Amino acid sequence: MAGSDFGTIFKITTWGESHGSALGVVIDGCPAGLALCRQDIQVYLDRRRPGRSKIATPRREADEAEILSGVFEGLTTGTPISIMVRNTSQISRDYGEIASCYRPGHADYTFDAKYGFRDYRGGGRSSGRETIGRVAAGAIAAKILKSMHIDVCAYTCSLGPVRIDPERFDREAITDTATSMPDREADARALAYLESCMKEQDSAGGIMECRVTGLPAGIGDPVFEKLDACLAKAIMSIGAVKAVEIGDGILVSQRRGSENNDPFITRDGIPCKKTNHAGGILGGISDGSDILIRAHVKPTPSIFRPQETVNQEGNPVTLQIRGRHDPVIIPRAVVVMEAMTAITVLDAMMVNMSAKMSSLTNFYNRPRA
Repeated sequence: MAGSDFGTIFKITTWGESHGSALGVVIDGCPAGLALCRQDIQVYLDRRRPGRSKIATPRREADEAEILSGVFEGLTTGTPISIMVRNTSQISRDYGEIASCYRPGHADYTFDAKYGFRDYRGGGRSSGRETIGRVAAGAIAAKILKSMHIDVCAYTCSLGPVRIDPERFDREAITDTATSMPDREADARALAYLESCMKEQDSAGGIMECRVTGLPAGIGDPVFEKLDACLAKAIMSIGAVKAVEIGDGILVSQRRGSENNDPFITRDGIPCKKTNHAGGILGGISDGSDILIRAHVKPTPSIFRPQETVNQEGNPVTLQIRGRHDPVIIPRAVVVMEAMTAITVLDAMMVNMSAKMSSLTNFYNRPRA
């Protein structure tokens, strides 16, 4: 299977299936000398772990990270880092009825059309559990970025009709609330809305946002490897994401240039923008402002209502899905968005080290012993 790796220098390869023995990631390109322990990774995995609230799948998994290689005496060695998380709560019999038919909204049919074979147990490689490897790698990328005073923060912006109020933004609430909203009042209203969806055997969609602060100007490339294009690919690769916006996103199509352009000023002798409609990226290159990314996520396709579908022979059937499913994906997906953003930004910064002659000569033209 092609397409399981991502990145140029800081490169990740995820592996494993939803109901296999384990899942994980191999990370190439992590510099030697980074202090790293299992808990650095576990704190991120705990944010996406199932079974933590009534609006998450009741599947109980510890999702404990095991570092198999690339770390010695608490420091990265510069060699590939392999991380594994074992599956311990698979109930494959829940998926027996879908072995010969296609679930609406899932990748069952398209996977079958491509390979002529599929792992129907929870979606196999198409399952959201694949993101465990991304989150583990993202934890490492985020730690490297923090050492350079660059912060990556993702959160739930809206669930169904309930949207956060930026005036009530509370970062601690992101990890404290069941919805991952940084607004406790909106969290309460969102929970009530989700309760009604669950009673009606239905699911909900919404929007998640990610903000990168502290990234200097000059990161990214002007043609095919634009920073916004790389971020869009990274976020769109997360299952259930159907649209990505940078900055003001689709609103710019309704404006005039005089309304949308961000005026430049100088602050402490450095050019900066008065506004940030562009979301921190101009011409595919970071401009020094905060980068703002927004992802629109579809409702969970696994709902407990009877649904029309067909079997592998093309005959119509009525499907009643069983198993354990999230009524909403977003609260556990925000950390995946945060991870993919961190990986993309760090990789772009590493690539950027070769952009100027001075970066090369200043590093190697040192007094020699």
